[in-house]
Amino acid sequence: MNTAFAETLSAALLVLVLACAVVRPFGWPEAVVAVPAAGLLIVTGAIPLGDAADEVAQLAPVVGFLAAVLVLAQLCDDEGLFQACGAWMARTAAGRPRRLLAQVFVAASAITAVLSLDATVVLLTPVVFATAARLGARPKPHVYACTHLSNTASLLLPVSNLTNLLAFAASGLSFTRFAALMLLPWAAAIAVEYVVFRRFFASDLDAGAQAPAVAEPPRLPKFALVTVGCTLAGFVLTSAVGVDPAWAALGGALALAVRALLRRRTTPRALLSAASVPFLAFVLALGIVVRAVVDNGLDEALGHLIPEGTGLLELLALAALAAVLANVINNLPAVLVLLPLAAPSGAGAVLAVLLGVNIGPNLTYAGSLATLLWRRIVHAHDAEVELKEFTRLGVYTVPASLVTAVLALWVSLTVIGGG
Repeated sequence: MNTAFAETLSAALLVLVLACAVVRPFGWPEAVVAVPAAGLLIVTGAIPLGDAADEVAQLAPVVGFLAAVLVLAQLCDDEGLFQACGAWMARTAAGRPRRLLAQVFVAASAITAVLSLDATVVLLTPVVFATAARLGARPKPHVYACTHLSNTASLLLPVSNLTNLLAFAASGLSFTRFAALMLLPWAAAIAVEYVVFRRFFASDLDAGAQAPAVAEPPRLPKFALVTVGCTLAGFVLTSAVGVDPAWAALGGALALAVRALLRRRTTPRALLSAASVPFLAFVLALGIVVRAVVDNGLDEALGHLIPEGTGLLELLALAALAAVLANVINNLPAVLVLLPLAAPSGAGAVLAVLLGVNIGPNLTYAGSLATLLWRRIVHAHDAEVELKEFTRLGVYTVPASLVTAVLALWVSLTVIGGG
């Protein structure tokens, strides 16, 4: 195929795929447009079939990991984990909205890190709505915290975000070293977000609330908690012995799934739905489309913008570039584009890209698929998200948290080392 035409077709289809993922016309799943777009690029020769197959093979373990984590999170919800979390927040907030905000930050940060950002958006956000209503508190600060932390708090572990899984595979780091290097940036970015939220939503937090009536606390789902703990330990162990951590995620999901099936608390169809197969197909198709765009000229264009080295200024430049690109074309395509270009500079450069694509999307609606999903959940609760307010909050949080996180990453690389 003519190079110029291949470049134009690839770019046009990427824009179409992303636009349909944002708008979701007629309620279609994202894969309805993405899969045919990938097929068209293969048929027309914009990307050779062998290259497309290589991309799918590279993404397949990551997609399998994501499916297992999604099922694990849904089964934890079925066991009552999120209900217990909401009861804890309502009981210990004692009618104080500022304390409730702190608890939402703690819960959302932990859930995002361990069970992925999808669990925070899909499962915790409705719980936060219900908890705020139970206390008579204004929900906006706490609900906004869910979407911001689904992005920012996903920095800690390779399992916290699909972008993390891709970066983990490209970094060459072990599970524990990845977590060690990202611990300080994770904590620093969350701290900045918390400070900004307390000031930005001061009037909502000062509006007051009421202590809930004393009630019997829900049963703590011990089996789910133990399973999650064992799964995390499995991530560390499998990484240490050179086995794909996806097997540990599969083991945790199977343990809860078998128990739930035997007790008739779920069905095979429900488990398949929890795995979100259409979204997994979308990820694979999007990978092919992005690969076509990169191979047809984008890599050369961005290659001139990628700084060499992992000094503080280089890390800041990489993170800023990743944040801008995430808000232009969404964070998942952005990380697929930037990782091959940043990987030759080492793990530090890969992690800087990750900071940009995880923190940056808090600036706009289209920055991440999680934010788009969160917006639909908010609308389902008859609440509104004002574009101006969302963007203004992003302007206050994103630059400050991104710079602080990059500084923290530079310190971690200096102290721990990126090898």
